Amino acid sequence: MKRIIPPLDPPMSRRKRSLTEDERALWDGVARQIKPLRGRPRLIKVEIADPQALVPAIKPAPVAPPQPLKRTAKPSLPTAPPPLTPLGRRERAHLSRGRKDIDARIDLHGMTQARAHHALLYFLQRASHDGLGFVLVITGKGKSGDTERGVLRRQVPQWLALPEFRAYVVGFDEAHIGHGGEGALYVRVRRARG
Repeated sequence: MKRIIPPLDPPMSRRKRSLTEDERALWDGVARQIKPLRGRPRLIKVEIADPQALVPAIKPAPVAPPQPLKRTAKPSLPTAPPPLTPLGRRERAHLSRGRKDIDARIDLHGMTQARAHHALLYFLQRASHDGLGFVLVITGKGKSGDTERGVLRRQVPQWLALPEFRAYVVGFDEAHIGHGGEGALYVRVRRARG
């Protein structure tokens, strides 16, 4: 024996009904008390008796011949990278005492300047992309008395001040003796946008 199920009423969201006069008056009263959001114009609903009366007859617009383009605006110059800011005393203390983690480190010992420059740039790009906060760059101290040694120790701070690095570096400072002292730098990484 088959059971016949009567059809259900359509859901309320599918039914269309007009508001009663009392509901319309209540809604208009509530709508008048609402303040629009800042920066957004308030929309006003206007009822028109004959909408066809407002539509003008469409006439084709005359087509003007194309004008040659004039270069009046100056080409925009690339914006300068933000300036470097030194690490604060509190941040440096937190890093040296281990209260703030060093998210990553790179050791440039034994690299040529060209290789170290490329490795450091790639390392900082990845750190910025990965959202790291602080990294440790180990340059080495070099041997005292030997002018050729310690080249990276002198060069890395100069590289970090270059525009190509400033896009990834907020600031830097010499590391605590426990992290390498004069032969290492704490670097605050600029997080990538988006």
